[in-house]
Amino acid sequence: MSLKKSLAALGAAGLLMAAGPAFAAKDQLTIGVAQFPSTLHPNIDAEVIKSYTLGFVIRQITAFDKNWKNGCLLCTELPSVQNGLAKIIDLPDGKKGMQVTIKLKPDLKWGDGEKVTAKDLEFTWRIARDPKTGFSNTHPWSRAIKVDVVDDSTAVLTLDKVIASYNEWDQVLPAHIEGPVYEKAKEAGDYVKQTTYARSPTTAGLYNGPYLVSGYQSGSQIVLEPNPHWPGTKPGFKRIVIKLIENTAALQANLLSGDVDMVAGEGVGLTIDQVLELRKQHPDRFTYLFKPSLNYEHIDLQIGNPILKDVRVRQALIYAADRKTLTERLFQGMQPVADTWVNPLSTNFTKDTIHYPYDPAKAKALLAEAGWKPGPDGVCRNDKGERLSVEFGTTAGNRLRELQQSVLQNNWKASCIEARIKNEPARTFFGETLKKRAYGGLAMYAWSSAVTESPRRTLGSDNIPTEANGWGGANYIAFSNKRMDELIDKSEAALDPEEQKKLWHDMQQIYASEAPVIPLFFRAEAHVFPKWLKGYEPTGHGDWGSFESENWRSE
Repeated sequence: MSLKKSLAALGAAGLLMAAGPAFAAKDQLTIGVAQFPSTLHPNIDAEVIKSYTLGFVIRQITAFDKNWKNGCLLCTELPSVQNGLAKIIDLPDGKKGMQVTIKLKPDLKWGDGEKVTAKDLEFTWRIARDPKTGFSNTHPWSRAIKVDVVDDSTAVLTLDKVIASYNEWDQVLPAHIEGPVYEKAKEAGDYVKQTTYARSPTTAGLYNGPYLVSGYQSGSQIVLEPNPHWPGTKPGFKRIVIKLIENTAALQANLLSGDVDMVAGEGVGLTIDQVLELRKQHPDRFTYLFKPSLNYEHIDLQIGNPILKDVRVRQALIYAADRKTLTERLFQGMQPVADTWVNPLSTNFTKDTIHYPYDPAKAKALLAEAGWKPGPDGVCRNDKGERLSVEFGTTAGNRLRELQQSVLQNNWKASCIEARIKNEPARTFFGETLKKRAYGGLAMYAWSSAVTESPRRTLGSDNIPTEANGWGGANYIAFSNKRMDELIDKSEAALDPEEQKKLWHDMQQIYASEAPVIPLFFRAEAHVFPKWLKGYEPTGHGDWGSFESENWRSE
């Protein structure tokens, strides 16, 4: 069956359903998602669906807005060298460091009425520095070597080096709830299992955003209701339901039947081809928005697999993948092919890097050079008679990823590479297989990132998940390159934009030449929401539009 016919067949059932009834203003918003978070702990397991969900109930200290500008969510004023809240200082060892003063808004409260204070910030920093906790947050608290609590609303963070991201800080944890849990956790992995976010996620005091988690059915749905202690804009809905429908074809059908009001667009809802077809079939039913994003679809390569240890084999996999045709046929060219993890929208993007065009002849030549020759069944073999066969996994039920798999599998077969499909539910794939680097060969998914995020979390050797660090970090490819580590260190310290660009240029060159990952494309996130939903403004980056969810309302 052709790709075009496959798309038509997969989408037909949902698209032919009768249109649901018109909606009046309502108090409940039901959001359909195709993934479910492993837990609701904000600093453990790097998952897009978790970040999206927590955007309703937990606020970061700072975040980038829809215009990609950094600003305060919990703080009163964004620290800067210019306003004196950030200073470059001399450290006792003769090196340069920084002192950053964070002043929290005085009226912040947790959902149980307890005040959010600088003691919560200090607790979060302290627990984040313990490798046994398995933290994997975007802006690591471990960047600070010391935290001084000045008063309930003020903390001074001392950094052991100058870093460009000194005014980017994530969520804080409630010390009055998580403190006792942490004290009881003695061994690596204990805290991850015992945290209240996992054992009792409806505990009100875990959250400080406009909504609270009032209902939690693991692997099914999460119910949110307004936080009575939220000091900001009053939320527009009495109830928000985040409902899991893992199969994206079924999710589409639920949208058309009215069982869900909208689908999350941050890569955890419908696929872009489904939304393009929906818009064609039902142009006036919903509001459709395609937002260019920093979400990077790619395939991790298991370098622990003997076949994939050879860089020539890794490069051959990229040359043998017709990524341009894939994006044109599946996405009408709306999602550009990637060369590295850095999006062309980024100020640190460089055009001067290794490009891998579709070139099966080049792929076969590299494989032959690595000792792989076509066998009688078309699959390459080495001189030991071993087949060039690798396991290929992604999130089960995601129809578009499964289509991508089919296309790539055929591409590779034409170059004598066998890819064996082994998919898993998203919760298992992200919560176990990736987290513990247990995939056999190829793992396809997306990285999300903040606007100026360092690649340390996904490429730094100090962020390789291991049992010893509680499977923290998100370097699931176990990439370890001394020069890359040095460049990451320097880029994090460079305050000059031009110096930043040079350092990022060199990092992208290493990434492209070493080929630890098969870059696929950058996603244009497809958002489908009801015409009666107002105030919905997606950002296109890792600080999701749910950070402004108190402004969503029905009209």
